[in-house]
Amino acid sequence: MKLPKTAHTAHAWRIHELTPDFRVQDVWSFRTPGAGPGDFPAMLTAMRATGGLRDQSRPVRLLFALRWRIGALLGWDDPARAAASLRERLPADLRRAPRGHDSPGLPLKALYELRTESARELANRTGHCVMHLGWAPAADGHELRMAVLVKPRGRFGRLYMAAIAPFRHLIVYPALTRRWERAWREHATAGGAR
Repeated sequence: MKLPKTAHTAHAWRIHELTPDFRVQDVWSFRTPGAGPGDFPAMLTAMRATGGLRDQSRPVRLLFALRWRIGALLGWDDPARAAASLRERLPADLRRAPRGHDSPGLPLKALYELRTESARELANRTGHCVMHLGWAPAADGHELRMAVLVKPRGRFGRLYMAAIAPFRHLIVYPALTRRWERAWREHATAGGAR
């Protein structure tokens, strides 16, 4: 479910220290009925068990394959032309924190993983993007929240983000919602939820 940007900005996440020059693009919540305050690591494990990009729905795989082909043709994803990683901004305690796992087939690279939040980044010629996952109180326990933070590179980056918005909102995020919420239900059914 889409949330207002304040659902992310009003929370005292550590990511705010690293991204004052980024804007909040999207905020979504994922239902995790019965989840407790300490279940964020279990949620991440459940999500990882659902696989990477190759295990996503066919429309999502097709969109990503198309994007990577266009990016390869136009040189959008050349690492030499990408912005510096946010790892360079990490304070000492976050540098020592576990990084988390990179997902196979996805270009998002892990920045850090804490007890109630994790962050991954992608930097290329269109911009710098952070996917932040946080664990927040909800009416029936706790829920997973995903915020996408962006720093577009110039006018082209802003146009690119506007052009892909319908695909994110109509295809990618709904597919993630189904997959991640199912991952939690399967985890809870297996006896993992409190």
